[in-house]
Amino acid sequence: MTLLSLSLASALPCLAETDEDKEAAAQLADAKKAFKQHVEPFVKNYCVECHGNRKSKSAINFEVAVKKPGDSAFSQKWTQALANVNAHDMPPEDEDKQPTDAERQGFLDTIAKLKYLSARDPGPFVIRRLTKVEYGNTLHDFLGVDPAVTAELPDEVAGEGYMNSLSPLQSEQYLSIANEVLRKMPAEVERRLWESGLSSGVDVRQIARSLARTAYRRPPSDTEVDTLLGVFDLGRKNKLDHTASLRLMLKAVLVSPQFLFITPAKEAAVGQKIVPLDDYQLASRLSYLLWATMPDAELSALADEGKLHEPVVLKAQVKRLLADARSRALFDGFGAQWLGLGEMKSKTFDTAKFPQMTDAMRSAMYDEARLFFDSIVRENRSVVSFVESDYTFLNGTLATLYGLEKSVTGPAMRKVKLTDANRGGILGMPGILATTSFPNRTSAVKRGVWVLEQVLGEHVPPAPPNVPTLEKQNQKKVANLTLRQRTELHRTNAVCNNCHKILDPIGFGLENFDAIGRWRDQDDTGGKIDAAGELPGGKRFSSPKELKTIIAARKDDLARNLTEKLLAYALCRKLEGYDEIVVDRLMETIAKDGYRMQTLIAEIITSYPFTQYRIQ
Repeated sequence: MTLLSLSLASALPCLAETDEDKEAAAQLADAKKAFKQHVEPFVKNYCVECHGNRKSKSAINFEVAVKKPGDSAFSQKWTQALANVNAHDMPPEDEDKQPTDAERQGFLDTIAKLKYLSARDPGPFVIRRLTKVEYGNTLHDFLGVDPAVTAELPDEVAGEGYMNSLSPLQSEQYLSIANEVLRKMPAEVERRLWESGLSSGVDVRQIARSLARTAYRRPPSDTEVDTLLGVFDLGRKNKLDHTASLRLMLKAVLVSPQFLFITPAKEAAVGQKIVPLDDYQLASRLSYLLWATMPDAELSALADEGKLHEPVVLKAQVKRLLADARSRALFDGFGAQWLGLGEMKSKTFDTAKFPQMTDAMRSAMYDEARLFFDSIVRENRSVVSFVESDYTFLNGTLATLYGLEKSVTGPAMRKVKLTDANRGGILGMPGILATTSFPNRTSAVKRGVWVLEQVLGEHVPPAPPNVPTLEKQNQKKVANLTLRQRTELHRTNAVCNNCHKILDPIGFGLENFDAIGRWRDQDDTGGKIDAAGELPGGKRFSSPKELKTIIAARKDDLARNLTEKLLAYALCRKLEGYDEIVVDRLMETIAKDGYRMQTLIAEIITSYPFTQYRIQ
């Protein structure tokens, strides 16, 4: 009986795998059939005349893409096609041949199934260079210097990917920074690095190995240690004393690719196509994602013991890292980019109209969003809290925009309970309302696009070329019109209307907030604000709080969007192909726990593409 039980138990994983394989095979067959039935004829009838082999407007050729529907090289084209067809931008309205509603819906439904044509694959692995912030934090944790020592390096461009190259200029900058680090390094740190190795009789190899283990965030190879010893010997041959030669060896460490890049501990075996990340890479990937710095002693010890890849251990470390103050790096790296607040410092405002936009106000706006983001993560709240919540973080400067300057004073940020339901959450946050405005006025379009793309994860087609802006309207004719009336006049253009009928209601729903996030009942012309609108599905609202309630009810969309954006950030690349299936499975798990943020983060970090990589 015991043997039978053991046999059945050992067979269960195989049965589960078979069921998964059967499901995948069925989805693949369905996607192929649907593509042939709905997409191929749609492309042939309505697309290839302008986007084919003979003529490729905007460098888009669907005649090639339709032959390789599962190829990740075309995934962006299909995503754009989905957005354009859904918005009725394509085919253009002036085309004689137009698809029926059934044809259009069949095309849209099938594009959503293209993910099932992708093979199980963790995607390309990016051996990336440390960002400017990560480099500064790592130098601080390694050698105790101020992270500002990296100030001369250029800032990175925001996005899912990371630069993985080094220009000659950057190499010179890193060498200059290394010299500065050696000059500023405290004596106590130097004693710790060399331990008792200040006499010529010490084992320099051991010092080199210890330095490299910390700096490279993994055990160095014998060849790497020999290279460092060669630098030490070069110093001695050039009549440098023992300590100066050790410092030269440390400088070599600081400008080495192994320090500047996150590199694997060992090469994968020949013939393998997909392999797990080694524990050292996993430690670095986790630490730089949540702390923007090198792994600490506990993470490094778990990597040495070979335990970090165990899901239970890895999730426990996620929880530990998120509880640490250094986890603010997740907002500075990901959160600010997601919300668009990275541009706050450099964004231009009309100083005559908005003299309140001082450096202190900009900093307070950023800190409000950061502290709010951190509270949702640390308290493990649902992602819905980003849209609907009854608290925020204010100081005396920012409180003036909320009309709370009498109850909130002083420079310190503190948690504040909100009684106005129009506030609370990112949609009523001044920093975000300001970044989605023009320098001198609000923008229903920019705010609408921001909510759709950044909050709900929808794809909004780019504006058609040569569309005139509101500023180019006949100013005499529109002089007495509110911004809403001017925008609705703009929508009389049929080309513009398809997108604006979705975007504008959301933006108008936030019109009670001016260009820097203050509440108002009249717009700049003195006309009464009309915040009423209707969203697809007959959802009506007449105020920001009602709009927030509608958006907060779309829990799946909120969670999926945040999951996709955070997964792309964690992987340092755009999502494609099989990644969509990964997100589907992540959503199943996250939904069971009420879409809580720590669950979302932990599931991403233990996911297939985060813990595995493809051999190029």
